Amino acid sequence: MKVQRKTAVGMDSLMIRYVKAMGISASHNTHRIYLAWEEASGAAANTIKRYFKDGTLTITLNSSVVRSVLLLQTDLLIAKMNSILDEDELFIKDSPKLKKVEKLVLK
Repeated sequence: MKVQRKTAVGMDSLMIRYVKAMGISASHNTHRIYLAWEEASGAAANTIKRYFKDGTLTITLNSSVVRSVLLLQTDLLIAKMNSILDEDELFIKDSPKLKKVEKLVLK
């Protein structure tokens, strides 16, 4: 009996294959978007609720002062989050249903 050799697979590609096979790509990407929000905004401590659907990220903050400051930087935050997601090896990019952040709503 002949044994087939297979090439080693990195954990990042194995993780992506698993997420796709389990059908949880959307929720996985949503979690990665929330992490990108925290990194880009620096407002994780002030974030009460997060919701992402159809390219729109809605954030509820506990401080009107923080919200006012972030409202001035909305376009910059969207660009920074999408840049973080582009560099994220675990963000699944190859499905048309899975979107990046197109709009940011701060409450």
